[in-house]
Parts: sequence; C-alpha cells; structure tokens
Amino acid sequence: MHFFRPLLRASVVNLFLAAATLAVVAPRAANAEALLLIEADSGKVLQAENATIPWYPASVTKIMTAYVTLKAVKEGKLTLDTLLTVSPVAASQSPSKMGFRPGTQVTVDNALKMMMVKSANDMAVVLAEGVGGSIDGFSAMMNQTAARLGMTQTSYVNPNGLPADGQITSARDLGILSRAVLRDLPEYEYFMHIPAIRFGKRVTGNFNKLIGRYPGADGFKTGFICASGYNLVASATRNGRRLIAVVLGANSGTARAVKAAQLLERGFSQDGLSWLRPALGTVDNLVPVDASPPNLRDEMCGGKRKRPASDDDDALIATNGGTAGSGSLTGGAAQVTFFTAGLQPPLMKASDLLASAAAPAEPVPVYTGPTRTGAALIAAVAADADQQATPRRGKKSRVAARKPEAGEKSKDAKSDAKQNAKPDANKPDAKTAAKPASIKHANAKPESAAKPAEKPAASGDAKPAKPKAATKPPAKPKSSS
Repeated sequence: MHFFRPLLRASVVNLFLAAATLAVVAPRAANAEALLLIEADSGKVLQAENATIPWYPASVTKIMTAYVTLKAVKEGKLTLDTLLTVSPVAASQSPSKMGFRPGTQVTVDNALKMMMVKSANDMAVVLAEGVGGSIDGFSAMMNQTAARLGMTQTSYVNPNGLPADGQITSARDLGILSRAVLRDLPEYEYFMHIPAIRFGKRVTGNFNKLIGRYPGADGFKTGFICASGYNLVASATRNGRRLIAVVLGANSGTARAVKAAQLLERGFSQDGLSWLRPALGTVDNLVPVDASPPNLRDEMCGGKRKRPASDDDDALIATNGGTAGSGSLTGGAAQVTFFTAGLQPPLMKASDLLASAAAPAEPVPVYTGPTRTGAALIAAVAADADQQATPRRGKKSRVAARKPEAGEKSKDAKSDAKQNAKPDANKPDAKTAAKPASIKHANAKPESAAKPAEKPAASGDAKPAKPKAATKPPAKPKSSS
C-alpha cells in the first residue's frame, strides 16, 4: 500500500497540470472577455485567456499614439514645447474631447496629457497631424511601429480608436506595446499614470480607476466603444516587480478595473505556487488566432441594456467582478489559476476597490498656448477659466444647450462627462455605416463633422429645406481637409 502512495500523489499533480493546461488552451465563447497578465521586464505570461483573439481597441489605441509621438520627441523631430494647431478635422472629432475651436494652439506636452487623462479624441488628431502630417500619414507610422514591435494582430486607421473596421488589436499585442513603452521611453512614462488634469476650472480624473486606488498602480489607458466593450491596459509595481494586465470586453468601467486588479493581485500573490502552473512562455510567443473581432454592440449598447455612460462608467457590478452574460474572474479566468479555492488568494471585491475616493493628488494644470511657467502659467490657466465662463457667441439657445459643442464651455465636469458619453455610445453604428465611402477613419470624421454643420440650421428657421442644404457644403470641405 505504501508503495502506491507516491504514485497516487504524482497522478494527482499530473491531473492538476493537465486540467490547468486545458483551461488555458480551451477556447471560450466569442463574446467573452480577453484577459492577459504578464511580467513587464521578462514578458513572461502569468495568465492568458482569449489573449490572441482580435479585438477592437477603442481608446487604448492612444497608447500607440503616445508611443509614436514620444519616440519622435526622443529622436529630436519635435519637442514637448512644440506648438500644434487644432485643425477643423481635429475639432470635428466625436467626444470625449476638449472641444477647442479650429486655430487653437496647444503644446505637444499639454495635448498628450489631455489625451491620456481625458481620452480626448481631438487631441489625438492634433498630435497625429503634428507628427505625421495627416491622419493617414500618422496611421502609417503607427502600423510601421506595430510591425517593428511584433504586434502581428494589430492595424490602425486612426489615432484615437473611434470605430472603424480596420482598427484591430489583441490583448497579446497590447501587452507587447505596453512593454515597449516602459522599455523604450522610461523618461516619459509619467504620461501613462497622471491622476488628474485641471483645465481652467474643470478637473478631470483619470478614467483608469486603479490610479490612486490600487496599491502601486502606474499605467496605462482605458477604452470603450459599443463594439469592443470596456477595455483597460493596467500596470502596477510592487517590491520592484512590475506586472501588466490587459482586460478587453468587460461590461462596465468598474468591471474592467476589478478584473485588472484581480489579475494583478494574483500575479503578485502566487509566486509560491509557480511550480504548479503550466509554463505559458512569453507574450511574443503566444500564437495568434485567425478570426474576426467579436462585435459586442448589441450586448453593450442594444436591447434592454441602458446605454453606457461613457468610457468613465461608474456602474457597479456583482460581487467579485462577476457579471451576467460575460466571462468573469470567478468563472473562466479562475480556471487558469486552478479550480480549487484553497490554491488561490481571496478575490478583491468591487466595493473594496472603489468605495473610497482616489488618493489625494494635485491635478496637473493643462492650458492652451505656448509653454509657460510661474506667473505666466497662472495667467494662462486663469484665461482658460475665464473663457469657459464666457457663453459662446451666436443664437443657439435651446438646441445648443443639448449639444456637445455648446456644453463644452458652459457645463460642469459631470454634465460634460454625460454629454460626451452619448455620441460615444452611438458612434459604432454611424461610423460603420459611413465606412464604404472611402478610407474608414476618414469617414469617421465627416460623420462627426456633419453634426456641427447641422446645428446652425436647427437653431435657425427649420421650415425651408433649401437653407439647410446650403449650410452643409461649407462643413464638408472642413472635415475632409
């Protein structure tokens, strides 16, 4: 009998390993989340689920926009103080955005801060045009960079992640990109974890809820469109060890934060059990899946579901991050870290992570115009605040009150977030419909540019159809230029 005990123990261990391996390899439903956890230094994969399924990136696209821009700064092609001008194309982007008028000037430094914290789509285009000459030129630079880094599942057609069929990535590729930011641009890494910005009187906190809440959180970016669900690339450092977590397709802003925190917590807590986990290799060696990205529009924005508030969604989710109709870390992902509760640390609860406000942090001031310091900086911030307080010229009355263009300067931060959300949630449909006209990202702009053009017509006489048509032609040349 004693002779069989070692054999029995060995058989049990083999069963554990076999089950864990199957859990990693077994495919899940096409609309489940994609999850990835890696070590930043080595690229070692600690957990992977649907990590090589193509996905719509949404605003996590802006990590690449920041990377390409900051590489150009590092190579001396421009500086953080370089002044860039808001073009009509940039001004026509859908919210979330700063809402600056064409002709407004901002520095590269301020545009990056606004883009990474507020997820400003107009600032992404300002940077793209400033670095690459045009959206097309910059998109080509993004794709060349992706190819150089080994992001074999990624293609870009715009710098901000607004809906486009050709805008695709994967959790694997986002892990590769995040490592490249830390490796190649350590001196500019602070752009990835600014807790909040202040523009005039308006303070905007980082949409990444882990910043200031999860111990050691130090990156990177959130994203949301209806087709992609809620995305988050997050990183945290503990005892000199940095981990990167990628969550794609969560069903709320809170869900993605909790799932990322759980991934990170398991990575930091399970060193003692590493011998039990099957080796998953490095992120570069994960094998891509040849498939179309899942479209979560109906699940996220259709039917009975309330339209998501925005990329900064505060909706609470079920305990431990579980949500009906979507994979959760208490379900599929838990398989990778084994199915016996005794072998994994307790999961963080949404209430534990988000009950309290983020740790106090002084918002970083951002402003229009050239770089300033001291008294000149104070004056610039005050001038922007005064401009926010001044109502826009023109007779926009009731109609203007409902539209983002008027609201951007007259509403407080809360109403601004809500008003930014609605176009964001609706965009996938409008954009996809517009795509066949020409290049996908180029179509996105006329779509959003059409709205400002319609506003004057709506606020004036609504009866004659011909005046309306007469006001549209000027808007189209602006958006296509």
